[in-house]
Amino acid sequence: MKRSLDGLDEGELLRRVARGDRRAFDALYRRTAPWLTVRLRRRCADEDIVAEVLQETYLAVWRSAGSQAQSTSGSAVGWLWTTAAHRLIDAFRHRARRERIPTVRTFEPVAPAAEDEALAGGMDANLENALHALPPELRQVLRSMVLDGLTARETSLLLGMPEGTVKTRARRARIALREALS
Repeated sequence: MKRSLDGLDEGELLRRVARGDRRAFDALYRRTAPWLTVRLRRRCADEDIVAEVLQETYLAVWRSAGSQAQSTSGSAVGWLWTTAAHRLIDAFRHRARRERIPTVRTFEPVAPAAEDEALAGGMDANLENALHALPPELRQVLRSMVLDGLTARETSLLLGMPEGTVKTRARRARIALREALS
């Protein structure tokens, strides 16, 4: 008798994938792929790159689930997003090498991102207002560096701007937040 995998969390599914359980991999994919696709589309408008990154991410999950399953730090979903973000940056680097010009089109989301809503629920009104008062280009840099945990170099590749510009915008955003909250 086969037990349903619907009641298992992503961490347990990942541990089962590490043991070679294809049903657990299918369940993990069905549960996380739609969410991951939406997050990737928010950062890249090229559907071919998004599809390639998604495929590479789940290939990496299948190959290296054992190393993450044995780790006690971090969540399975966080590890999955970090893996996808690094694959997206690799895809941008590859395209930049091919074209010699990194062209990354980004679009402001039509609906608020899940991260924005989650942060809004856990922040006081002053911080939320200060974040929303930031210009979009500063908020975009903060989102990549703080929420996604990317470095300045990775953020520059993701957003298609020089690393110095990313550092300057991150500094400006922090100063603006500090002034707004003081």
